[in-house]
Amino acid sequence: MTTSTIASEPGKGPSPAAAPSTRSPRITSIDSLRGLIVLSMIFVNDLAGASRDIVPDWMRHYAGKSGMTFVDLVFPAFLFIVGMSIPFALGSRLDRGESVWKVGLHVATRSLSLLAIGIMMVHGRPSAEAMGWSGTWWAILMYSAALLAFSEFSFARREAPSRKGASPLAMLGAGLKLIGFLGLLALALCYRGKDDGRILRIAPFSLSTSWYGILGLIGWSYAVGGAVFLAFRQNRTALLACMGLLLCLFPASRTGAFEGFFLANWVGIGDTLGSLPSITVAGIILAGILRTPDTQTARARLRFTVLFITGCSAAALLLHGLYGINKNSATPSWCLWACAITAALWLAFYCVSDLLSVRALSRPFAMAGENVLLAYLLSCVLPSVLVVSGLIEWYGRLSQPHLANAIGRSLGCAVFVVALTAALNRIGFRLRL
Repeated sequence: MTTSTIASEPGKGPSPAAAPSTRSPRITSIDSLRGLIVLSMIFVNDLAGASRDIVPDWMRHYAGKSGMTFVDLVFPAFLFIVGMSIPFALGSRLDRGESVWKVGLHVATRSLSLLAIGIMMVHGRPSAEAMGWSGTWWAILMYSAALLAFSEFSFARREAPSRKGASPLAMLGAGLKLIGFLGLLALALCYRGKDDGRILRIAPFSLSTSWYGILGLIGWSYAVGGAVFLAFRQNRTALLACMGLLLCLFPASRTGAFEGFFLANWVGIGDTLGSLPSITVAGIILAGILRTPDTQTARARLRFTVLFITGCSAAALLLHGLYGINKNSATPSWCLWACAITAALWLAFYCVSDLLSVRALSRPFAMAGENVLLAYLLSCVLPSVLVVSGLIEWYGRLSQPHLANAIGRSLGCAVFVVALTAALNRIGFRLRL
C-alpha cells in the first residue's frame, strides 16, 4: 500500500528537531510487524481450507466457549497495526496544514470504501441458477473491479501534463478507476443469492448488511480510531480514557443499554463500535511514543511498552470472568489479550530492527508489509481463479496427506501472494484507499 493506505502507512518517527515538512526516517519495526500480520493472515486463511483430519485444533479458530489460538490473534493484530499507522498518516496531514475537517472527510471516505468492499465480499458467490451465469466469475470480476477502483497507477504520474490538460497516461489511469467503480455498482445490482437475495436494490432502495465482513469491521474501527485521534491527537490520558470507554460499550450493550437506539439496527454498538475499535485506539496509544517528545529515548519507549503490556494483561485477567475470551463476540478480555500480545510482538521487532539494527531478520517482514490490502484481496480471489483454471483439485491435494504438507502449501501461498504484490508494486500498480 501507499503512504496513505489503511494499516500500511510507513512507520515514520520524527526527530525532535525535525520540521513538520521534513520527511522522517521509517520505523522498521512497524513495517515488520505489518508484514508478519499479513503473512499470517494469508497463511491461516489458506490453512482453513485443509482437511480437519490433518490440521489440529490449535491451528484453527478456537471452537470452545472461552479461549483463543494464535489464529484468533491475526484479525485484532491487524486492527492494532491500523491504530499504529494513524498517528503517522493523519498526523503528517495535519503537520502539512490540512484542516481537521478535510482530514476527517478523508477518514470517512476510506471507511466507506472499506465498508463497501466488505459488504460485497461477505455475500460470497451468488447463485448461478438465480443469476443466470457463473457465481465464480462474479467473484473474480468483483475483486478485479475493486482492484481497479481503488488502484493507483504510478505510470500516470510519470508523464508531464500537456498544455491542453492531463496527460494520456493520467487519463488512462482515471478511466481504469472509473471502470472499476462502475463495475462494482453493476455487480452489486446483478447479484442474486438464494431466495433472490440481493446486495443492492434501487427501487425501493435497500442495502443488505447482515454483517460487514472483515474489511467492513476494519472500516468501522478505522473510522472510530481516526475520530478519536483527530479529537485528542497525542494526549495519552485522553486516548487511554477513550480506550476504556469503548470497552465499556460492550457490557453496556449486553445489559440492554442501546435497545431501541436507531444505530443499533445498523451496526453492533458493543462490539463493532466498541470493543473492536478499542484495539485500534490501543495501537494509537502505543505508536504515540514514537512521536511525542517525552518518549524519544529507547529507555522511555521500552518502559512505556512494558507497562502497556502489563496493564493490558492485568485488565484481561480481571475481566475474564465476565464474558470470557471469545473472538466472535469480541469480548473485552479477548481484545485486551490481543493488545498485549501484539504490543509484545512490536517490542520484539523494535529491539531487533530499530535498536540492534539486525535488518536481516526484520527486512523480509518489512517488505511483506507493503501494500497489505492488495495482498489480502489477491489472496481472496485466488480460490476462484483456481476454480476457473481447473486447478482447484490439484491445489487441494497439495495439503495431503500430512500436516507438514498443509503447512507447506499455506506458507507457499503466503509467499506467492506477497511476491506477486511486490511485483505489481514494482511495475507501478498499488492499491490506495
